[in-house]
Amino acid sequence: MPNISASSDAQTVITTFETSPGTCQDLLDALQDAYASFISKQPGFIAAGLHVNDAQTRIANYSQWQKREDFQAMLRSDEMRQRNRRISELCRTFEPVLYDVAATF
Repeated sequence: MPNISASSDAQTVITTFETSPGTCQDLLDALQDAYASFISKQPGFIAAGLHVNDAQTRIANYSQWQKREDFQAMLRSDEMRQRNRRISELCRTFEPVLYDVAATF
C-alpha cells in the first residue's frame, strides 16, 4: 500500500496521460496489464494507483518506488520500452515526473 509521508524516503512518480474518450479504456487496459504482469513485480516497486477523469480524456498514475534508480531501471527495461511504444499509440502525450513528498494533511 502507498504510504504518503514527508518523512518517507520513497520516490513518488506522477504520470499524466492525455487521451480521448474513444481510447481511454484501451489505454487503461494497457496500463493495468503493465502493472499486473510486469511493473508491480520489479525491484523497488511499492504501490500504484490509476485515476481517470470524468471526461475520459486524462489518466493520472501515482506510483511509489523504494529508490529513484528502481523506477529508472524499470523504465529502461526492454519489456517496458516495448510497452511504452504501445502506450504512446493510445495517447497524445504522457510524462512521468519524479517528486518528493513535501507535506501531507
